[in-house]
Order: sequence, then C-alpha cells, then structure tokens
Amino acid sequence: MIVYLNICASTHACERLLKTGEQALRRVAVPVIAFFAGLQVAAAKADTVVVTAASMIDVVSGKEIKNPVVVVKDGRISSVSTQKTSMPADARHVDLPGMTLLPGLIDMHVHLTSSPEIGGYRKLGYTSNFWTVMGVANARKTLLAGFTTVRNLGSANYDDVALKQGIEGGYVPGPRIIPATYMICATGGHCDVEGSLPPNYSVPRPGVVDGPDEIRHAVRMLRKYGAEVIKFSGTGGVMSKTDPVDREQFSLDEMKVLVEEAHRWGMKVAVHAHGTLGINDALRAGVDTVEHASLTDAEGYRLAKANHAWLDMTPYTSTYVLELGTKNGAFPESMQKARMVVDAQERVFRGALAAGVRMIYGTDAGVFPNGDNARQFPIMVKWGMSPLETLRTATVNAAEALGKEKDLGAISEGHYGDMIAVKGNPLSDISVLEHVDFVMKGGQVVKGAGAPQ
Repeated sequence: MIVYLNICASTHACERLLKTGEQALRRVAVPVIAFFAGLQVAAAKADTVVVTAASMIDVVSGKEIKNPVVVVKDGRISSVSTQKTSMPADARHVDLPGMTLLPGLIDMHVHLTSSPEIGGYRKLGYTSNFWTVMGVANARKTLLAGFTTVRNLGSANYDDVALKQGIEGGYVPGPRIIPATYMICATGGHCDVEGSLPPNYSVPRPGVVDGPDEIRHAVRMLRKYGAEVIKFSGTGGVMSKTDPVDREQFSLDEMKVLVEEAHRWGMKVAVHAHGTLGINDALRAGVDTVEHASLTDAEGYRLAKANHAWLDMTPYTSTYVLELGTKNGAFPESMQKARMVVDAQERVFRGALAAGVRMIYGTDAGVFPNGDNARQFPIMVKWGMSPLETLRTATVNAAEALGKEKDLGAISEGHYGDMIAVKGNPLSDISVLEHVDFVMKGGQVVKGAGAPQ
C-alpha cells in the first residue's frame, strides 16, 4: 500500500487505487486460501490400498508368510499382517490369488538411456536428445519388469536427471532413479568416447578429467547438476574401443581425492573396475561399490570385507555381449575383452561367496535390453548363491548399499509401498522373477490387478 500512496496524484486518486488494490487482493487471496485448504483436506484423506495374496516372502527373516495383508496409506506401508479383519473399511482392495508377494526389486547398475541395438559408430547417427526419448521407453519397461528402483550409473547430457524429473513429476512412468549423470574417467579412459574418434573430432565430456584439481571440480559439478551418486572408471571397459580392460586408469592418490570429495558431499561412490589392481586400489581409496569386479583376487575380497564395500558383478552382461557379437555395430575389440571377463567371472563370483563378501544386484542393463533385468537371477543361483540370498541382493542388500534401508527393499511398516507379485515361488524357482504379473510403486498399481486401464 505504501507503493500506491507514493504514486498517487491526489487524495481522491489514492482512495480509488486503494479500493482497487483491496479488491484485487481478495481475488487472489481467496483462491490461494482455498487451494491450501484443499491440500490439507487431500492430506487428511490419504489414499489407502490393501493388498492380499496367497503368500509373501519376508526377505529380512527369509520366511514365507501365508495369506498376507499389506496396508498402504499415502504411498507407504502402514501395516503387515495375516488377519483380514484388520482391513480398513474405506480402503481399495487388490487381491492376488495364487501369487507370491515380494518387495519391489532394485537394480543397482543400469543405463536407461542406452540400447544394445545401437552400438559402436552407429551411435553417431542419432541426435543427442534421442537418448532421452530412448530412456522414457526403457524406464517404462524396467518398471513393468518389477524393478521399482534403479541406480543409473552413467548417461550423457544429464539425461538420467531429466528422466528422474519426468517420472517424479508424473509425466512418464518409470522406477525411482538414483542418477550418476556422467561417469568420471581419465583421458583415454573407458568413458572418453574421443578414444574411438580421429583426433580432429572433439566431443564435450565433462567427466573426462586428469589430476586432483580436475577430479574435485568434476565431482562438485556433477553433484550441482543432479548426480546423487558418483561413478568413476578405475580400469578399462568392455564396450569401449582402445582402453585395456584390466589396466588401472587413475592412481591411488587420485582415487582417494575423488572418494573424499564425494563423501564430503554425502554421496556414495561406485567404481567401474574389471582389473585386479584397479579394484584393489579403489577399495583402498574407500569406494562403496565395485561394479563388475571381474578379476578380483583374495586381496580384493579382504579389502571389500574390511571396508564394508559391496561387489556388483553384472554376470549376465558379458555373456550377452558375446552372444550378440558385432551385429549391433559393437567394436571387434569389445569381443576380445568380453571373452577375458567371462572366463574369470564365475570363478571370482564363487570366490567372493566363499570369502563372505557382500553382494548387490546390478545388471548393466542398456548393454543388454532394459526390461530383461531379471535374467541375471538364474545365473547367480547357478554359480552357487541360494535363491533367498540372490533375492536379498536385489532388495535389502541394495537398499542398505544405497543408504535407503528405511524406505526400500522390504515389505515392512514405514517402507514405500513398492511391491511385485509372481506366479510360483522364487525360493524354489528363481526364474519366476522373469515374469512379473503385478507391480505397485509408491502405493500406485502400475501393472496387473487394480492397474489403470
């Protein structure tokens, strides 16, 4: 009102202006007050869903519970029981007869904005924004496959952050995403795509850095633009052209700087590492998860246990790469490196099991088709892990590795209403997880009984 008085030419003009201002204020204030009152009413009338099934796997205790009743209020689980008399009268009821209920699955290593159908130099035929569109399709496939949370470990153009924003805004369907944005690597390393191009071509890659100062800057910049986990390349990779798969790409001192900086900001660190030296130095530097871990030795097992780190071995990916070959335009060099990795992975996996190293479920989906994430489960069982422990890698273990064990990974009071259901019992046949019949994310049914038509 002081502004109005300062610009009045006369007392009469001021009175008119004050009256007009009051009327305008009423026109704005009344709807705003009504809007917030509506929000309060909506909050008071939280959506309640009751899910019943033939049985439920309690991944924490390892027990199978008959005739479970799970009540979800406003997106979170409010109670878990076996008494149907406890069902709220005003709740929506989703019944899953003959099915087994499980927590929503977690894949700790995906690339939603990638496709195995477009490899090598074929990628140069697509505009940069194409990969965001690819991510929208892959996010839906992943969610419908029963993976309600994923850690996206590497994408260009901050595509995974855009995808996360679209999902959380309700614009597109998809899982909860923990984005890494760009992977950090050294010049000529696994994520330096210029290594496969002539020297007169230049491709902006914010993650390609050298030395402690550049490493610190990269961590800070990626966090600034949406990264919630930091991934770096400790050794060469399979799908890149020129970097040896077993060679270390950062020094131990450089790795220590990266981990220290990420942890300072409260972010976990994942290291892409196939080679023994790179794995062990990354563990000495304090990484939280080791991705692939193909050539881990006894010292690596010891370091992982001592540092409470997790191995994320992605055993299905290299097998798929060899089966597909170069049909998608993949580099011939990748086939040679994939053979080297495949020859070691089962031995290393079994060794890690025997040593008691903690493991999580990550697939590297995007190197194989997103949506086929569950195809890795039978391999892990074949290589000596029990079905229950295999299931735990994709639920309680993964949630703990994310630091989100109070929200994810179990059908338990207070957790998000993330659940799936399958026909059959995964404790006797883990492959049933490849055919998910029901998916709920945050209390909203997205597949199966009760899903929107």
